[in-house]
Amino acid sequence: MSSNHTCIVCKGSKEEVALISFEYKEHSYHICPQHIPILIHSPEKLKGLIPGAENFEAADS
Repeated sequence: MSSNHTCIVCKGSKEEVALISFEYKEHSYHICPQHIPILIHSPEKLKGLIPGAENFEAADS
């Protein structure tokens, strides 16, 4: 659960990169624009970064 305002993927801080906030299951997370494609197209790669991500499925191409 990210409350320190860092990208959940690269751990870049808000002082280093632009961050976009999103919520999932009552928790707030942050992701930088470079990693938004993972959130959209390959959310299964967030396993271990967001609780419950092991249940995410890849988007159909």
